[in-house]
Amino acid sequence: MSNIVFSTNPDWQPQQDRDQDGPGLFPNDGVVRLRRETKGRKGAGVICVYGIGPERVGEVAKKLKKQLGTGGAVKKGVIEIQGDRLEQIKQWLEKAGFTVKQVGG
Repeated sequence: MSNIVFSTNPDWQPQQDRDQDGPGLFPNDGVVRLRRETKGRKGAGVICVYGIGPERVGEVAKKLKKQLGTGGAVKKGVIEIQGDRLEQIKQWLEKAGFTVKQVGG
């Protein structure tokens, strides 16, 4: 681990921050992973969808939000869908031809 305390580079972030979230969290093996998350969202739950390629992530997010009638966002290549809609998201992704796996609690 680096001992840097301060950097003038605007893109620099500590190693532990880079490893905690983002596209590198799960392997790029063609499996779409769904995970419930509430941390940092004041208790409001979202379903995070990991593993969709960067070329399709925007298109899939838009279709998911429209199909479910809910809000969401794409952050660092991860789709975040508001609400506890895990089963509905899983069914929709499987219909769209993705291999889906639920991870976490």
